[in-house]
Amino acid sequence: MNKYKKLAISIAFDALGYVSFVIPGFGEFTDVVWAPVSAWLMTKLYKGKPGKIAAVISFLEEAAPGLDVIPTFTLMWLYTHVYKAKETIIEV
Repeated sequence: MNKYKKLAISIAFDALGYVSFVIPGFGEFTDVVWAPVSAWLMTKLYKGKPGKIAAVISFLEEAAPGLDVIPTFTLMWLYTHVYKAKETIIEV
């Protein structure tokens, strides 16, 4: 998958996580549903050990009250395509 397409999907998933802020009272229910779904999606979008670690973080971030504002998918994209890419370039 193209890395910029993955970025767009990551931003969309983060935006979907913010929907719980739109309807007061309903947000808690959506977080209960969204937390495991976001963790599963994270493992599908980002493979391997980093994806599994990000899935746990995503689940906890969505399940814990007040942490919904963290853009976990986008941060994982940055880690994968910016931070790790720089690390690879430096090692070569």
